[in-house]
Amino acid sequence: MESMESCVPPGFRFHPTDEELVGYYLRKKVASQKIDLDVIREIDLYRIEPWDLQERCRIGYEEQNEWYFFSHKDKKYPTGTRTNRATMAGFWKATGRDKAVYERAKLIGMRKTLVFYKGRAPNGQKSDWIMHEYRLESDENGPPQASICYYAY
Repeated sequence: MESMESCVPPGFRFHPTDEELVGYYLRKKVASQKIDLDVIREIDLYRIEPWDLQERCRIGYEEQNEWYFFSHKDKKYPTGTRTNRATMAGFWKATGRDKAVYERAKLIGMRKTLVFYKGRAPNGQKSDWIMHEYRLESDENGPPQASICYYAY
């Protein structure tokens, strides 16, 4: 498969805070506004296994252990609200409580932590792959059409 590397200057590092991911990148993506530096890829999370993200979401040429991407949420049922988090090889399972993301003391989003399990529920085998999924939380934004995620391995 063709690599989709970002064109960034040598030495470029991308380490956004939760507030920056939600307040700048996700908010602009949902509003279809231009993002100044196009470093976050858009992928279909449910058609890609965690181990394939390294090549798809690489930023520059340096070694990375975090990969950022936008992905639309997939519904488990067309008329329902449950999110489908399954891939061909396994599934993403939420763990812990969602963490609030604030911008100047105002709630702007939430961060959900998920762990990848190989196989099918309820007998999946827990892996070392962890994902943080961010979503907007605001009356003015309406229902979010996309989420921003990153993996840490």
